[in-house]
Amino acid sequence: MTGTATSDASWAFLPVFTTMPYSSINPTTNQLIQNHASWDGHRLEQALEQARGAQQTWAQTPYARRAEVLRNAAARLRAQRDRYATLITLEMGKPLKEARAEIEKCAAVCDYYAQHGEDFLRADAVESDAGKSYVAYYPLGTVLAVMPWNFPFWQVFRAAVPALMAGNAVVLKHASNVPQCALAIEAVFRDSGLMEGSFTTLMIAAGQVADAIASPHVHAVTLTGSEAAGRQVAASAGQHLKKCVLELGGSDPFIVLHDADLELAVDMAVASRFLNCGQSCIAAKRFIVVPQIADEFLRRFRIKVEALKLGDPMDEATQIGPLARLDLRVTLHEQVTASIAQGAVAVTGCKPVEREGSFYQPSILDRVTAKSRAYDEELFGPVAIVIRAASEQDALRIANETPFGLGSSIWSKDAARAEQLAAQIQAGCTFINGMVKSDPRLPFGGVKASGYGRELSRLGIHEFVNAKTVWIR
Repeated sequence: MTGTATSDASWAFLPVFTTMPYSSINPTTNQLIQNHASWDGHRLEQALEQARGAQQTWAQTPYARRAEVLRNAAARLRAQRDRYATLITLEMGKPLKEARAEIEKCAAVCDYYAQHGEDFLRADAVESDAGKSYVAYYPLGTVLAVMPWNFPFWQVFRAAVPALMAGNAVVLKHASNVPQCALAIEAVFRDSGLMEGSFTTLMIAAGQVADAIASPHVHAVTLTGSEAAGRQVAASAGQHLKKCVLELGGSDPFIVLHDADLELAVDMAVASRFLNCGQSCIAAKRFIVVPQIADEFLRRFRIKVEALKLGDPMDEATQIGPLARLDLRVTLHEQVTASIAQGAVAVTGCKPVEREGSFYQPSILDRVTAKSRAYDEELFGPVAIVIRAASEQDALRIANETPFGLGSSIWSKDAARAEQLAAQIQAGCTFINGMVKSDPRLPFGGVKASGYGRELSRLGIHEFVNAKTVWIR
């Protein structure tokens, strides 16, 4: 889910398949909470074999029972919301109130597929030269989910819940800095009645991901992570002919046209850019403004950004917590300083915070051009970049002048005109006068270097099934 220079896959800032220990470190203090040992190859193979055996039984489980397990999981998440939210905040620094919202969203996706999963998987009748013909949807087997740290519960549930409802087993390779979250997720499913082995957290090093993909007990893989990680996983999946879904980086354009409601646009610009300390694949990252409103937008935007409260993410009043790791802050600041040297203007912030932890000031870079690193690279942190377009059509050109294509938004009082422009944006989604977000009811995914395949909605549950044609004379 991250871009050129940053990564939220478990092997961030290292060659994709290298060894990284499981260390739970509090980014607010940079103090070690605990270490977890990685499994050896033998234990990995045992877990994958167990998952395959469990899946064969789970695939025969009636839809009603599968839905019951998901509803149980939703209830458990809500009942223990504060405990799970605290784990998220401790391990990756998300403000506690945002972590609670993440848990609620996980419960919602469980409820959604419990309610709609059976209908999504019902066979589709097709008229043909047969007496009867239809398309039936059967599970593929075991799905390997390689997941990131930035939404350590939601990303997993978003991928796992439809796969489980479809009758697959899921094995999770989570990011190495959120092991407690990874183990807690496994416990949620186990304690909700999912049979042993149907969902397993694999405590493996990044170097073992290729081995897991190669295993005959794994039938598909889904990854949310960096472009580099996506290329490695896709290559490995391709070599072994395994189905693959990738959700990778994003550098979402936020296009503000001359007739935009500036108060609404600025409020949503702040929310979209600085949620989760800017560590979101679908955060607005490039604020593309037309000349008529550029100065006024920037003036209002700066006031709102400078008012954000940075501090301890356990404090209910905190709006900006730390970055998830110190190395993320180092890379972000390198991108910022390089962009300033290349002509970008530091409007506010643009420096690390001199205090304990991995904090970075909420920041704005103005007059970013194609000469700046910030123009082409995804900045995965609390830094907004403002690009001044010469016209509406120039704004559209800039929006598409990126290797990424995940989310996008357009701000204008003329919704019909904005809808015409939306059709020309190369992205997996365009929101008009609204903040880009994922929703269980709508497909989620990207184009270009943002990956391929879709999660959520009816399309998401169909990614990991065998759409089997049955023809009867």
